[in-house]
Amino acid sequence: MTGWMRLPADPMANEVQAPPFSHPRWQLWPGLVIGSGLLLLAGLGLGSLLQASGASDAGRLLAGSYFQNVIRFTLWQAFLSVILSLGIALPVAFALNRFRAFPGRALVLRLLELSLVLPTIVAVSGLIAVFGRQGWFTALLDAGLPGHGWNLYGLNGILLAHVFFNAPLAARILLQALETVPAPRLRVASQLGLHGWWLWRAVHWPALKPVLPGLAALVFTLCFTSFAIIMTLGGGPRTTTLEVAIYQALRFEFDFTQAALFALCQLAICGSLWFLVFRKRLDTAFMPNRQLSQPASLVRGKWFGVACGLVLAAFIVFLMTPLVAIAVRGLPALIPMNEPIALYHQLLPATARSLLIAVPAGVGAVAVALLTLAAANRASGRWLAVIPAMTGYLPLIVPPLVLGTGLFIFLKPQLGNPMQGWSLVALINGLMAVPFTLQVLRGPVSSLDSASKNQADQLGVLGWYRWRWLYWPILRRPIALALAYGIALSLGDFGVIALFGSPGQPTLPVLLYQQLGSYRMTEAAGTGLWLLLVLISIFASLSGVSSPSSGKGSGAIKPVPEPDHA
Repeated sequence: MTGWMRLPADPMANEVQAPPFSHPRWQLWPGLVIGSGLLLLAGLGLGSLLQASGASDAGRLLAGSYFQNVIRFTLWQAFLSVILSLGIALPVAFALNRFRAFPGRALVLRLLELSLVLPTIVAVSGLIAVFGRQGWFTALLDAGLPGHGWNLYGLNGILLAHVFFNAPLAARILLQALETVPAPRLRVASQLGLHGWWLWRAVHWPALKPVLPGLAALVFTLCFTSFAIIMTLGGGPRTTTLEVAIYQALRFEFDFTQAALFALCQLAICGSLWFLVFRKRLDTAFMPNRQLSQPASLVRGKWFGVACGLVLAAFIVFLMTPLVAIAVRGLPALIPMNEPIALYHQLLPATARSLLIAVPAGVGAVAVALLTLAAANRASGRWLAVIPAMTGYLPLIVPPLVLGTGLFIFLKPQLGNPMQGWSLVALINGLMAVPFTLQVLRGPVSSLDSASKNQADQLGVLGWYRWRWLYWPILRRPIALALAYGIALSLGDFGVIALFGSPGQPTLPVLLYQQLGSYRMTEAAGTGLWLLLVLISIFASLSGVSSPSSGKGSGAIKPVPEPDHA
């Protein structure tokens, strides 16, 4: 042979194409960029508040009696709501911890979770149907105690509604804390014959102590920033809170200076509270774990079981009665006996507007949550880790109406048509839902064991293939649940849409508020039931996205086709 024949080189022999999105920066930088953008958006809103507040009128407004009365009542009703909600949630949690196997317990737990997604204005309409002037409870009081003086509107109704929303959530989280008590500790307590105060001190209090401060801060924030409840059940200027004062200053008085000052005061109070929560590293979980452990429980006396049964039955009746009232009063409006009524001519366009805002908000919230969790797992530096953490809790530190107020002032010259306002509402609602979607997805994202990760690294399952074959089977159901939460929270929003929306083009919550304000109770009941049915349909459709077995994998790698790098 006079020479070598040189064959064409196979490009795959020397260089293997990397899987898509396999570089570590794909896990870090998208979440950091989105988180930085949301923080910048909040900064622009707060900056516009500072600019609009003005130093000249600040002292006069802050020293006025109106401002002091608003601050005093806002703090007072939030404090009372926390005391009542936790005071009711504790015995309910103990009752559920006592009865672990009664029929329908899973449905009761789902009912407790309903407070997270139930639209505020819908629940308020149900409470009015039960506890209002013509309600079922008021009729019983009139028959048994004439001249009782009960009035739903005012502080009574505000506290009742806050307990209706926050006590179930608090009971669910406290129950989860009680069920984490190790079984050996319960057996030792039973052998020692501990009961009463000593049982509480040795077994229950150590389980509840880490949860209570963060839970109290959460409930306080939710009650402090309550809007729809105060608007419908407040009953007058004496029961005005900061959220309502901001709304009135913008929509009716066009006083941007006063609105900015109120928003900054609310931001200072909420920000200071959550600064203490983060500094003390308190437990801030506000989404209950759906897979609770079932350790052995202590055998109690007969009378304790009777008391727990009565407490649980009374609480279930309290939660179910407004929902039953919505169904009973709403069905005649949705199913007319003679001819179709004009209600559907309002419901269908309002439903389309609500979904036009809620679906992008839910999808955006899930995407931000996933990217934020990925960035938090990859962030190594102290300052880089701050951005994902701040993104997750931004709506609690900066309430949506405060952020909406700042953006309203900042973008007021550019808002020329309803679509721009709806886009901004979808953006703020999506940001508002991020903490809840984060809580749903945080556990499943971190559930993949280290052995599976190491095996994936050895096999070269990286980037897109790692997501497709490892994470997607685990995250499929949680993502559907998180999407349902995100859409539902935006669907029931009344605060931000009341600021940016148009009364002539209402969403479902705004339409319901208009009907309640004009005392069209039959139509309001029909609208409330319709909104509740839309909400149930969303959860039912998203719960069927995956099969029941799709989310039960252990996280181990299953045999998969080898990635095609060609």
